[in-house]
Amino acid sequence: MRGLWLLLVLLSGCTLTFQPGGLRVTYRLDLEPVIYRFEPDRGPGGVYYVGEEVRFLLTLARPGYLALVAVDPDGRTYEFDRVYLPAGTHLLPNRPVRYTLTPPRGLYRVRAVYTEAPAPARVRLEGVYTDWDARVRVYLEASGGRLYDLAETYFYLR
Repeated sequence: MRGLWLLLVLLSGCTLTFQPGGLRVTYRLDLEPVIYRFEPDRGPGGVYYVGEEVRFLLTLARPGYLALVAVDPDGRTYEFDRVYLPAGTHLLPNRPVRYTLTPPRGLYRVRAVYTEAPAPARVRLEGVYTDWDARVRVYLEASGGRLYDLAETYFYLR
């Protein structure tokens, strides 16, 4: 079974090209991360207070779509932004919206989900999940993209 899984992973990066001279097979496996940096503006583990705004520093290796998802201290997950960004370093939000913090107080985990193609608007990362990975797989499959990356950071709300 393990051998079959390895074969499937290897074949997922193959491209078949038919040319007049015959069949050409190329292989590309991209193991480099797309999200190089993702952290709150006060650094990972920074402390914020109710009513303050939080911003996020993000560096992308290539352009793509990004969903920002918070997991609050009560375990609720909600998507609070979805944007297209070019490659480079960004300070989010980068348009006239604000990420203003409201209770509950405690530890917040924030996840950046990168895809090369947009997920449909009807597919959202919201709810209380016992299996975050399964929900993210649904989101990634709905996007239809082959390239994705995930990053997580955290901060405290007092």
